[in-house]
Amino acid sequence: MKTRNLSILLAAGITLSVAACGSDAGDTPKAASSQGSAAPAADAPVTITVGCQPPKSNPKERSQWDADVAAFQKLHPNITIESKDAFPCIVPETFQAKLAGGEMEDLFYVYYTDVQKIIANGQAADISPYVDTVTTLKDMRPDVLGVFKSGEKIYGIPRTNYSTGLVYNRKLFTQAGLNPDNPPKTWAEVQEAAKKIAALGAGYVGYGEYSAGNTGGWHFTSSLYGRGGEVVTADGKQAAFNSPEGKAVLENLKQMRWTDNSMGTKQLLRWEDLMRMMGSGKLGMMIGAPDVVKAVNNDFKGKFDDYGVTSLPEATSSLSGGDGYMFNPKATPEQIKAGLQWLEYRFLTPGQGQFNYERAKADGLPVGLPETDLYGSAAPGAKINEQRRQFATVPVDHFQPYVDGAANVQFKLEPPKAQEIYAVLDTAMSAVLTRQDANIDQLLSDAEKKVNNILAKSS
Repeated sequence: MKTRNLSILLAAGITLSVAACGSDAGDTPKAASSQGSAAPAADAPVTITVGCQPPKSNPKERSQWDADVAAFQKLHPNITIESKDAFPCIVPETFQAKLAGGEMEDLFYVYYTDVQKIIANGQAADISPYVDTVTTLKDMRPDVLGVFKSGEKIYGIPRTNYSTGLVYNRKLFTQAGLNPDNPPKTWAEVQEAAKKIAALGAGYVGYGEYSAGNTGGWHFTSSLYGRGGEVVTADGKQAAFNSPEGKAVLENLKQMRWTDNSMGTKQLLRWEDLMRMMGSGKLGMMIGAPDVVKAVNNDFKGKFDDYGVTSLPEATSSLSGGDGYMFNPKATPEQIKAGLQWLEYRFLTPGQGQFNYERAKADGLPVGLPETDLYGSAAPGAKINEQRRQFATVPVDHFQPYVDGAANVQFKLEPPKAQEIYAVLDTAMSAVLTRQDANIDQLLSDAEKKVNNILAKSS
């Protein structure tokens, strides 16, 4: 979801903070063997422009990027990288205009949710003939790499990804007599934990949920996916959420809101509202990814030690998002090959680039949050998790339930026309949370008709 504040956080915060990178510009990178020795002098010079350099307002991450560019160019003296910074990295209006005008960088930054449209419009190069040079690609999660595929062709490389889980306040769990090392695994356990936290006294909220600004529809989708449901049919032409799974999402919220009184009386909440509540120490649980904990710590006066993240209860699938790079269709084969070398160096190799946790720790950046999972349990993923723990500055064990759960769920992207659908589903979410007599069957039926009209117009 591109217009909500969380999107901005993900586009700017994760985009920039994930640069937990490597050695000084003059050093030989520790994982350089994955890229081979320096390019032969006979290689023709090639210059590539690369988008989404961290801006000057993030000096540590920008410095790391620049150091990696210098080290990479030392390793590959025939390649010159021209970095392009922007904040945020994507502004939807200018992004579409640049795509339509063919003015994107040779390697341009994208959200997952834009990828298939870009491919369908012929606005990215087919890089399939060149990807055999990327040594880590064989170990990448198929559902992550699949975001950038159409059929058997590959059009880009993922850089980060996330899935939603359950963020919880460990301190409140302890105060309520709950075990913070054994977070809820079912929605029934979430419900019971929420009641105990709400019983701590006035102002305490056991479980918080969004219902305004399209955030309610976004979290409805997350809960629905976790229960095995779908927002739209496989062909994207019809709504699919008016289902037992969709009904279960709303019935669960209605029970917690009106029977248990564990969700508080203030509703119609947007992104910042729950973040502020979590930072205040009065909110027990909410749906979210590990980046929520970073935002709560950095911007809402929370403390890393007080929070944990676990997998979404009972989930076999999870709403996923992320970003990566695609190649301008005007890029030459030499530019594509050089760009792939840079992407592997900077974003895909354990121990260097964004995964150089030793340097991140030395630079005073938080290390230990499981912010991206490109490889699952494959060897590169195991190595990344080992080093994340080795150089951690935050309590890694607090997030291990999320890591364990993420390995067993299928990542699923937002539905087509996500923003418009979320706006419709906001109505159902807000009704359940503000009206005790809300008719769930009628709400889902009304929403289904509206979403079918939206999808019909786009087909």
